[in-house]
Amino acid sequence: MATQSVQALVPGGKATAAPPLGPQLGPLGVNIGQVVSEINRKTADFKGMQVPIKVIVDSGTKEFEVTVGTPPSSALIFKEAGVEKGAKNPLTDKVADLRIEQIIKIAKMKQDSLLGKTLKENVKEIIGSCNSMGILVQGVDAKQAIRLVNEGKFNEEIRTEKTELTAQELKHLEEERKRLAEEIEKRREEFVAKGKLIISEMQGKVRSEIKNRMLAEGIPVAIVTELLPVEVAAAEGAKAEGAKEGEKKEAGAKKEAAPKKEAAPEKQKQEKKGKR
Repeated sequence: MATQSVQALVPGGKATAAPPLGPQLGPLGVNIGQVVSEINRKTADFKGMQVPIKVIVDSGTKEFEVTVGTPPSSALIFKEAGVEKGAKNPLTDKVADLRIEQIIKIAKMKQDSLLGKTLKENVKEIIGSCNSMGILVQGVDAKQAIRLVNEGKFNEEIRTEKTELTAQELKHLEEERKRLAEEIEKRREEFVAKGKLIISEMQGKVRSEIKNRMLAEGIPVAIVTELLPVEVAAAEGAKAEGAKEGEKKEAGAKKEAAPKKEAAPEKQKQEKKGKR
């Protein structure tokens, strides 16, 4: 049986006949509407995420099969966490908290593409991904959560492959997400206030000195860049260059204005030689 296939990345549950999918399916002679409908049915659980799909078409009968891959681990983590992106500074800022059941759910969904040989190993791999995204697991940072897994803290949940959460647990996670967001905003305001104070105190200093002081005070790079845009550095550089050029011109003008020493007449030179 001769077959042709099309691969694409589509929004979960919302694929359309628009590019890139439609133009690829058109030449294969299949009913595009039916294919799109099947894709949306199979990717409905991945709403809000980009999902890799593959459409395999029988060249003779035009029958088709849709296979669905899984989104990247990061996309699944964001979906479970209820956030669109991770923390800008994951070492200090945390944007959400996941329960071990949610980690197990993601590990099971990604088991074919993870390195671990057991669910427990895959769980630790998913927790590791949370570390660089600023997402807590069971109220602790990723490194500590992995330590708890190694100690057997979640053996029962992993053994039974528990993935469901109660309404009360979901409510608690939502409240925790809001609390973490408020903490991030409060911390940001404190950093901005401190940065502006430093800029005021060091008014007239070059950008590099102000930047180093701000970083030494623990202000995140993103906020330093926001308060001290690169344009400021460029302007300072141009100003400094202009000042140097002005100094050069001024020095040249003084040199030109200075009276030149007249060369001694030849007779005077000879008399001096005679006296010697």
